[in-house]
Amino acid sequence: MEETADQDLMAGIANGDEAAFRLLSRRHAARALRLAQRIVQNHALAEEIVQEALLRVWINAPHWRPAAPFQTWFFRIVVNLCLNQKRRPPFARLEAAGDPPDPGPDVVRQIEAKQLEQSVAAAIDALPERQRTAIQLTYHEGLSNAETATVLGTSVSAVETLLARAKRTLRAALAGHAS
Repeated sequence: MEETADQDLMAGIANGDEAAFRLLSRRHAARALRLAQRIVQNHALAEEIVQEALLRVWINAPHWRPAAPFQTWFFRIVVNLCLNQKRRPPFARLEAAGDPPDPGPDVVRQIEAKQLEQSVAAAIDALPERQRTAIQLTYHEGLSNAETATVLGTSVSAVETLLARAKRTLRAALAGHAS
């Protein structure tokens, strides 16, 4: 199989012959690697380019037409990949990228939010027991006014009154925290 012409190997590759692909790769990869290294001047990048070129040979083998020798076609793929790589802006070094900004609120806002949360909790704790319970059931537990009324053993209008008084008291207690 070593003496098989590139054109015949490509016909085999077009039919999924892995042995033909390995032979063709061994036959041309070293020269393609030297070519890529001379163009991109980076051994690791040149290896990646040759790997990509070989992948394209495998994928495009069914479409290959022997208008020119295989090596010419293959080197054209390698050269095009090298030139495309050189056109791309280089990657910035990781150290130069710096730390990404924290998408969360800044420390001052976090402290303010925590203080407000503590103030709201203290103000709710200071409410009379029935108002506090109505607030907890309605806003923290998500019960409707009718459900809260059932739990408290009272009417819906009584719950609405408890909530209105509680809100008024909370507004007064938290007036200093308004932004």
